Amino acid sequence: MLLDHLAVAGETLEAAVAHVEEALGVEMGPGGKHAHFGTHNRLIGLEAGLYLEAIAIDPSASPLSYRRWFALDDFHGAPRIGNWICRVDDLEASLKSLPEGAGRPVDLARGDLRWRMAVPPDGRLPCGGAFPALIQWQVETLPGDTLPGKGIRLTRFEIAHPEARWLRDVVPLADARVIFTEGAAEMRATFETPHGERVLR
Repeated sequence: MLLDHLAVAGETLEAAVAHVEEALGVEMGPGGKHAHFGTHNRLIGLEAGLYLEAIAIDPSASPLSYRRWFALDDFHGAPRIGNWICRVDDLEASLKSLPEGAGRPVDLARGDLRWRMAVPPDGRLPCGGAFPALIQWQVETLPGDTLPGKGIRLTRFEIAHPEARWLRDVVPLADARVIFTEGAAEMRATFETPHGERVLR
């Protein structure tokens, strides 16, 4: 399991993008639409093959008979980091070794991109999204390796949660940048940017 990207949710995509751009002092790039879940996004590449996504419900999407990923149907309030996404080589095998609630495989596509994602039926990942969403890319070149960057490097990603010890025990991720701490639920990312150190919540 490897850290793939971070997702900043907003009640609107414009609000989520503005939140990222104000925090980091850079402009986000284009994105696209996710027809299956009725969402749209914008992206920015980070160093070391990572990227950052701003995401929200697409108001032009048709009504769905099922819940959206990232619990976006229930999202309210100020934009914030709502989820973190880790990639795996074998989604089914990874899910077998993880706690119940990590999701079920869903086949997805956008343009030339193909991937599988673990999404719970109710859209809610364990611990209110503090548990990572799992993705298995089905393309040779990953988005994080091709998205234009702005000289931004993730140095620390802190996941605060009352069940931080449980998360630390069950999430099989060895990444010195990812820190689990006990406390009120919040995710906070620290970056080195052309404007110095910046923090995104």
